[in-house]
Amino acid sequence: MRTKLDLADVVSMYGKQLTEKVILSPLQVKTFESIAQCRTSALGGHEEACDSCGAVRYSYNSCGNRHCPKCQAVKQALWIDDLQHKTLDIKHFHVVFTAPHVLNAVCLHNQKLFYELLFAAVWHTLRLFGYTHYGVETGAIAVLHTWGQNLSLHPHIHCIVPAAGVTLDRKWKHIGQQGNYLYPVHQMSVAFKGKFLDSLKRALRKQNELSLFYNPLQDAYKTKWVVHCEPSMAAADHVIKYLGQYTHRVAITNQRIISLADDKVTFWAKDYRDNARQKPVTLQAVEFLRRFSAHILPRRFVKIRYYGIYNHTLKRNLQLQFVADDKTIDSHIKRQQPPETNLKRFERITGINPCLCPVCKTGRMVVINQLPRIRSPGTNFSFYTSFCTLAAI
Repeated sequence: MRTKLDLADVVSMYGKQLTEKVILSPLQVKTFESIAQCRTSALGGHEEACDSCGAVRYSYNSCGNRHCPKCQAVKQALWIDDLQHKTLDIKHFHVVFTAPHVLNAVCLHNQKLFYELLFAAVWHTLRLFGYTHYGVETGAIAVLHTWGQNLSLHPHIHCIVPAAGVTLDRKWKHIGQQGNYLYPVHQMSVAFKGKFLDSLKRALRKQNELSLFYNPLQDAYKTKWVVHCEPSMAAADHVIKYLGQYTHRVAITNQRIISLADDKVTFWAKDYRDNARQKPVTLQAVEFLRRFSAHILPRRFVKIRYYGIYNHTLKRNLQLQFVADDKTIDSHIKRQQPPETNLKRFERITGINPCLCPVCKTGRMVVINQLPRIRSPGTNFSFYTSFCTLAAI
């Protein structure tokens, strides 16, 4: 039994079997290939030496794929740092909109259409309640998640909504009550359900596919939809870090994978029916990869979106300025900061200097040689070659 595995190991070992049992799209195949090759000699890299003690280190390039669990930590840290200068320093509410499982067939049929309509219905609901309850244009930062803890298809959108908005005469106004009340969640559920299903039916009718999903749509009308709103949060820094937990997540992280034995993958998953306790879940390796493939988003699909007063265009048109260290809602001009390199930002955020020698702790690692990419797929990626051959036939 192997332990301390990661997703790349599972892909390398069982990717070929997956393509023999499941028809994957070219995007899914390329994503799996990128994950398997990430930070290996296949992508090239560089050789470094310490200018003090002479220690040598080899570093390989990352794939940069947004579904790769190895490539998201740095992106998440930089995104959080950027957002601190764009968010109002006031209370925020965490609202989650969930589509019922009876619509999963529609989602798998056309993911891009389904997710676009989901985003539109979420913002329509939030904006509608902002105007009807407080008479303001509010805002939201929305993040799409498509998975449950056991890798099942579970489309839902996390939203961070500020407890403030702009009135029609361009004046700031606080919204929301004490505790966990922003808008009535039952009314929001009904509005969200009606808007999304109406938009979905119109889109399917336009594509002459409405009859294909008549039964799931009828079941969706009978199902109780869930909109969850958590209590307001205190400081903006806490809000940003909290949202940062959701932004660059992938369907499963390497830390959750426990072991691989007898062609089965065991990983940790939270059981929300049992107070969110961590429990091991075991799946066949091919089924594990098949579930993961369902969460590969369409090409160039934007999964983090800014609405209302957090939308860049509206902020520019209304000349809204947010200052992180100001405790009031007002319009200010930000002080221009000197440019900062990504290396300095990474060191400031994480406290880690990647150029520091790991041996002597005093010297600096200097690149002495570039390692080229391996242009042809290696033996571990034979599933990709097989898929390309079948596609050509």
